[in-house]
Amino acid sequence: MSDRDTRHQQAMQKLKSRVDEKVAEATEQRGLLLVFTGNGKGKTTAAWGTVTRALGYGYRVGVVQFIKGLWECGERERLVEDPNLEVAIMATGFTWDTQNREADTRACHEVWAEAERMLADPGVYLVVLDEITYMLKFGYLDIATVTRALAKRPAEQTVIITGRNAHRELTAMADTVTEMQEVRHAFNSGVQARRGIDY
Repeated sequence: MSDRDTRHQQAMQKLKSRVDEKVAEATEQRGLLLVFTGNGKGKTTAAWGTVTRALGYGYRVGVVQFIKGLWECGERERLVEDPNLEVAIMATGFTWDTQNREADTRACHEVWAEAERMLADPGVYLVVLDEITYMLKFGYLDIATVTRALAKRPAEQTVIITGRNAHRELTAMADTVTEMQEVRHAFNSGVQARRGIDY
């Protein structure tokens, strides 16, 4: 065995030892609060990937879409017929299109009622609150209302929150926070969003 191969084997043995140690320390079993935030692309896509994973194991999943609900969504179209998936959509779509605070607030509260029902249901394994960060930023929802529902949810339930500028109280209570960072986005160079790739 060459010196390089020997060094590689030793490095991998050390790495395996560290990984095995972390796995052995992870003894707690419960649902998680995950926050996917940042100005980069892929937050909702990552959430739908986890939805697909949970459905693959036969778990019940609830998705609440606060912003992009009326827009085409290939993941939703593919999965919507799964009997274990429930999707609630805010009826107004993009709030910057409606420009009507009263109507948007009313629509937000209507779909939030569906979210609260899902968050209280011990049979729902995963709940996705897609783009809820905007509802908090625009003042359509109160942060205390959201954090209270999250804190009271069943212990085995996992929640994914997506959207830019996640409220500091959400990131503080989250188990995992992932920030998507934009390095370059084709849309900013005049390239249209592509069906089956971007939505």
